[in-house]
Amino acid sequence: MLAEPQWRALAEAHEARADALTAAHRERRLRGQQHPIEDFLFTYYPFKPAELRRWHPGAGVALAGAVDRASWRYYATAAATAATDTATVDLPAFFAKRGQTVDYVEQLLTATLAHTPQFGCFGLHEWAMVYRLTPEQIRHTRLPLRIGHDATDAVVESHTIGCSHFDAYRFFTPAAAPLNRLSPTRETQPEMEQSGCLHAGMDIYKWVTKLGPIIPGELLLDAFEFARDIRFVDMQASPYDVAGFVDHAGTPLTAIAIETPAGKQEYVRRQREFAARGNRLRERVLAAIAVARAGIATG
Repeated sequence: MLAEPQWRALAEAHEARADALTAAHRERRLRGQQHPIEDFLFTYYPFKPAELRRWHPGAGVALAGAVDRASWRYYATAAATAATDTATVDLPAFFAKRGQTVDYVEQLLTATLAHTPQFGCFGLHEWAMVYRLTPEQIRHTRLPLRIGHDATDAVVESHTIGCSHFDAYRFFTPAAAPLNRLSPTRETQPEMEQSGCLHAGMDIYKWVTKLGPIIPGELLLDAFEFARDIRFVDMQASPYDVAGFVDHAGTPLTAIAIETPAGKQEYVRRQREFAARGNRLRERVLAAIAVARAGIATG
């Protein structure tokens, strides 16, 4: 049980942190401007800034004096005293609607933790997405290719591509898809997902958003920050020229030239850091699911 002043302070701090994380995006949107790197977090992942700032305590926590949450989806209120009401996540209602999603996320993240991470892909998925395309066909038309189209194609052809993530592989060009030594599908995703994959790391944010109110607000924002940090590195290691852009801290972006030995070493270093950080997040998501399941069992 959290007293009303306590949980309202937590909610306000969450909102302030979320607002800071989305401020640049919201300001650009008001000006009608786009950001070819950061906007991905709000287009590929269709979770709005307003949703990101909505704080949940997670399962198993009762909020005193939370009568305003009676209208929130998947919340239930009950009289605690004559003077106050409590609100908690309505676990039976949530699992009745979202139980299959919980099952899948739990299965996927558990499997990912169990799989040996792979560190030899060098981010070539982004290169395979532009392989043999003309300048008009590439996705990020505002970003030129750093070493040109012919040299980019040569990098793809001179490497062994081993992309294990279906949602990256499905964007390979028709000419690049047969070059991948793996054939990931949606059905085999739990079998193939591994923590060395940057896109699998970004997707922790997606899975957290799908779990809604059973995920504590701090974990939601930590997952968003993780996805943001990976997104910048993903584009730095891509064939696109990111010169002139800065990261969330205002640091100018420089290329991670994975076509060179030094670039490969740098990419693997970042990969290893993200794998460890992502696995800690996966464990926290699974712990939140376990709390929710325990609440159902003792319900």
